[in-house]
Order: sequence, then C-alpha cells, then structure tokens
Amino acid sequence: MSSNRQLTVSRAMAEAIALEMRTDPSVFVMGEDIGTYGGIFGATAGLLDEFGEERVRDTPISETGFIGAGVGAAMAGMRPIVELMFVDFFGVCMDSIYNLAAKNTYFSGGNCKVPMVIMTATGGGYSDAGQHSQTLHATFAHLPGMKVVAPSNAYDAKGLMAAAIRDDSPVVFMFHKGLQGLAWMASPEEAATAVPEEAYTLPFGEARVVRAGKDVTLVTLSMMVHRAMDAARALEKDGIDAEVIDLRSLVPLDRETILQSVAKTGRLVVVDEDYRSYGLTAEVIASVVEKDPGLLKAPPQRLAVPDVPIPYSRPMEQFVLPNAETIAAATRITLGKAG
Repeated sequence: MSSNRQLTVSRAMAEAIALEMRTDPSVFVMGEDIGTYGGIFGATAGLLDEFGEERVRDTPISETGFIGAGVGAAMAGMRPIVELMFVDFFGVCMDSIYNLAAKNTYFSGGNCKVPMVIMTATGGGYSDAGQHSQTLHATFAHLPGMKVVAPSNAYDAKGLMAAAIRDDSPVVFMFHKGLQGLAWMASPEEAATAVPEEAYTLPFGEARVVRAGKDVTLVTLSMMVHRAMDAARALEKDGIDAEVIDLRSLVPLDRETILQSVAKTGRLVVVDEDYRSYGLTAEVIASVVEKDPGLLKAPPQRLAVPDVPIPYSRPMEQFVLPNAETIAAATRITLGKAG
C-alpha cells in the first residue's frame, strides 16, 4: 500500500535496506558504528534490533579489512552493504575498492559477480575540514567497473538503494550528510519526501527534471539540486525560467535527458560540489559539445569547488562551496545578464 508519510533520507535508506534484508537472506550490513549506534548518519538505524549481530556487523577501524571482506563475501554469493563512514577515507582502502570490487568481474571473464554496495557520506558545509568534507563524485565515476549514484531526496534514496542492493555489479552509493535529516545537522526541507511503504526500485541512468524551464538548463545532483532550486526561484523573480535536472546517478549518466533539455533552452550551467578540474562539470559539458555544439546559444558555465582542500574555517568553507547566489550569477552570465 502506498503512503503519503514523510521520511528523511536516512530513514528511507534504512527502510530500503530492511526490506531487502527481509526478503533476501544473503543481504547483510557491516561497517564502523553501524550496529548499536545505527550509523553516524542514521542509515542503519534499527537494523541491529531486527536482524541481530550476524547480519548487522560492527567492524574494527580498518576500512581495508572490512571492504576487502565485503568483496570476498559478494564473490562467495552474499550481497553485502558496507558503509565507508566518510568518502574521504577511500584513500586507505582504494585497492579493495578498485583493484578488487570494480575489476574482479572483468578479470574473471564475467564468471564472478561482485554484488556489493559501498555506501558513503559526502559533502561539506559543517566545518569538518579537509579529511571529512569532500564529495569526490568524479573520483569514483572515472574508474570503470562500478556504478555510482547520489540521491537528493528520500524517495530517490529508497528506490536507488533497493536497486543497488539487487544489482550484480558493485555500486557506490554516495549520500550527502547534509541531506540525511538528522536532528544535529540542518537539511533542506525538500530532502524529506513522501515515501511508499512497499519496496520499489529506481533505474540507474535516468535523470529527473525537477523543474521545467525554457531559458537555461541547470544540471546537478545531490545537495546541489536544492541549491539550484533556490537559485531558480530567485532567477524567476527576474523573469528567467530555469530548468533543473537532478542526475541521480553518475554511472550510468543520462546524457539524453541533458541533451533534450539543452536543445530546448540553448544554455547550460553545470553545478557540482566536487572539485572543478577533471570532474563531472566538464563531462556534462563535453557530452553536449561532442553531440552538437550548435545546441548552445552561449558558452556553458560550470560551478564547482576550486582545486583546494576544503577549509576548516567556516567562512572560507562557505566561500568555496557553490550556493544559490553563485549558481544564479553563473546563470546570468550564460544569459548575458551579468551585472
């Protein structure tokens, strides 16, 4: 039965995991503080009480160890969900992620599947400094062998998580800590949405047009969807009608929806909380220019984090992160209305 109840992103993720665990005994969860504590960002709250320590496993502080164990469990027929507490910690376990999880299906000629979910917290804005505040979308999207998703709201989080658990490939599920709806961390109101009680999946590689418009296309994902919507509302007061696209997944990337939108608006602004160079912003722009540069009536704009470590200082951190004002300013530039 469907429901109009509102869930936060963290509750939607935990519900999706619980539903899959109830129907598939091969699904289990492990990571640091995911048991009694329920995950520091709430994504596993309540699971230990229902499923016990055999299927909800707190691990030592050894990302290399437990992510490597997850790869082995997946190849042995299980469907592990492994939480990497902060995406920034990938540095100590990248061999397990990329030389094992991502490559072993290829290395085995397709004989060994790795149905594993690595869920990890991303994003800044909370003075967590350079080792706890990165987004790193492009780091994982750049490396073949993994699917990469990044939801912006609770409905998408539940559907994408269920799809990730059922997928036979490794999936990196990147959830923004500022969207989780936790009492101690402010979250945009629109991140909590109506979520059906029953299980459902959302396909990877299908972007969502969050706001239809005719003057300019804003392409983004995760937290920046909410910043782009704030910018679109501000631009509307100036008579600018912006279309906002939530990519939802980076791999696969829905280039077709982007192209259809740009063909209509003729202008493109891409926003990402990841670093600017060699990133998602460039990939989206290249996808349009390679297909048909004639779609663009003006040079595209991209807005991302400068190539500097995320500062600890709150004013400095806020300065480097894209926001509604800087998105609106970039939009006005591509419309020739800067000033």
